[in-house]
Amino acid sequence: MSAPQQPALTLLYDGGCPLCVREVTFLKQRDQRLHPSSPRLAFVDIDAADYDPNHHGGITYREAMGRIHAIEADGTVLRDVEVFRAAYRLIQLGWLYAPSGWPVLRGIADGLYGLWARWRLPLTRRPNLDQLCSCRSEAPPHHS
Repeated sequence: MSAPQQPALTLLYDGGCPLCVREVTFLKQRDQRLHPSSPRLAFVDIDAADYDPNHHGGITYREAMGRIHAIEADGTVLRDVEVFRAAYRLIQLGWLYAPSGWPVLRGIADGLYGLWARWRLPLTRRPNLDQLCSCRSEAPPHHS
């Protein structure tokens, strides 16, 4: 019996964001339907209390909450719209996001995503990024 295949892409998502959860649910269901024995996508809830950047490309909670990130099987970190292009390719819907990678449209897509990332928390009635991060403050560094 062979070991399960490592996912091609691990998406870091905000489990406290209803729109993010809806997108993850769609991606999971589509991936499971297409690849029932070895899903191509994995998901990590950055809002979970046990989120550890050391296990996820060193991407801090603040970074992950500020913009979407994903980690490819080889450790390459993707950000912003590139995450969606990669995820949708893996679930055979790459054509939906393909235009967002075309030279002229890439800047527009990235700009629109930047606006979404900036306003996502207030639009979903969540505390701002500084408030969320203060709830997760790390232990102060030890001084020798």
